[in-house]
Amino acid sequence: MKTPTWIAPGIWGAVVGAVATMVVGFIWGGWVLGSTAERMAREQSTAAVTQALVPVCVSRSKADPDSQQKLKDFTALGYSYAQEQFVEKSGWATIPGSKSPDGDLAKACAAVLLEGTKA
Repeated sequence: MKTPTWIAPGIWGAVVGAVATMVVGFIWGGWVLGSTAERMAREQSTAAVTQALVPVCVSRSKADPDSQQKLKDFTALGYSYAQEQFVEKSGWATIPGSKSPDGDLAKACAAVLLEGTKA
């Protein structure tokens, strides 16, 4: 059996078209691999949980018996890392039921507390 002469260029056209479709899809079309989608979902869920727990952290800071002095000490710290550590050490960023403070929560809570002291 003799194959038609147009078969080879047709196959090459299909291969080049498939590769071009993948390149365009991944670069400009917003396609991602499954592992990338899982990582993005994990980051978004962590951010959402952190934002949901910020009011708990702020209310703990207000309920602290030494809150006035601690907030003065907190605002006296010059850089954000020290403020985050202060929130962690104060116990305000410890999620109920957890034994250790959450770093993301401490960072978000410190930002909210700092905004509250500026107002």
